[in-house]
Amino acid sequence: MSQILQAGRDQSIRNLLPVLAEHTTHREEQEGMILQKESLEEWMPGYLYQTQAGQVAVRQEGAQDRELPQDEGEQSRELSLEELMRQENQDQLREQEEEGVVMLDLERLLEENGWDTQEFSEEAEVQEPQEIWNQGNIAADSSFVPHIRQQTVDLVALQDYETLRSQFYVVDSVTNIGKDLLDIQKLTQRDLTISKEDPGPQILIYHTHSQEGFADSVPGDDSTTIMGVGQHLADILEQQYGYQVLHHLGTYDKESRDNAYSRSLPEITQLLEENPQIQVVIDLHRDAVADESTHLVMDLDGRPTARFMFFNGISWTRRTGSISYLQNDNLSDNLAFSFQMKLKAEEYYPGLTRKNYINGYRYNMHLRPRTLLIELGAQNNTLEEAMNACDPIAHLLDLVLSGEE
Repeated sequence: MSQILQAGRDQSIRNLLPVLAEHTTHREEQEGMILQKESLEEWMPGYLYQTQAGQVAVRQEGAQDRELPQDEGEQSRELSLEELMRQENQDQLREQEEEGVVMLDLERLLEENGWDTQEFSEEAEVQEPQEIWNQGNIAADSSFVPHIRQQTVDLVALQDYETLRSQFYVVDSVTNIGKDLLDIQKLTQRDLTISKEDPGPQILIYHTHSQEGFADSVPGDDSTTIMGVGQHLADILEQQYGYQVLHHLGTYDKESRDNAYSRSLPEITQLLEENPQIQVVIDLHRDAVADESTHLVMDLDGRPTARFMFFNGISWTRRTGSISYLQNDNLSDNLAFSFQMKLKAEEYYPGLTRKNYINGYRYNMHLRPRTLLIELGAQNNTLEEAMNACDPIAHLLDLVLSGEE
């Protein structure tokens, strides 16, 4: 199939998907099993990719951004933290089920447009998934070289609220976010730098959901789960960038994921009280996708690298309004931190990050101004893909925290 994509390039796209071709900028990037069309997002909130079943799919990643009407007869009441978390889990499951994927039969489209598919069928049958990384004579390379700036994001265009929201954010249907919080000047002008010479540890990494694993994780071996990925990120930040990092190995979801944020809060609060010098808090997660054919991965300089996103809670839902008992005085700084990370990612590693996700609760992000919640890959990513993502994440953190280009 790679031969078709390489040989046909723009002409094959026009033959197979003439409507989509009119909205492209004639630039494709092969991201492992995903064919990313960055310009499609100007036309539709999704991306085009090839699945292992030999199909082309247009994934409606923005489906969860639809507003849901509020029941007129609904009575407002204050929900307990436990009820909010249970409701959150149910909402997320429902939104994953609603997330649309339109499947097109690639073989049928090829035949209808005069392509000989038999020539490639044997190759497709015997090709192992890991061999995809060597297509096009790209050699697998275990080394990582931090990127220089690849492009410059137009901040003038992002002064428009709708442009900023559509290009950088997905807003969960349980909440909403307005111009007061999504203000490009506030987001970019916030100084988030720290000194590496300050007493350490300066950075805390922990995992509210410590049991999240990957496609090839070994049961019972935490080093092959998100906790192992967190340790790898800590090592890179210390050894390559000179930060002092505390990696907390507390577990809060072994029995159940329900109320994991409530269970983790006392320990993390105490940890920060004992280490007031900590300036950056990272809650590192692994995301989940409803459609197993969605593979959050790209080829980054010959290395299969899991895609990731930054997540914010704003303590406001359509059902309850402002959640006073989930007050977050650091919300503006949290939003600035995630935006500046996303901005640097777009400039240095285009296509690597997903849009920042906004949800309605707090997720313990009130504990420090510089708090990040990162969703790294999904359940069908490999451990290698997740580990490889730690290099650009560490580089992005250093770009923001050091203020250096």
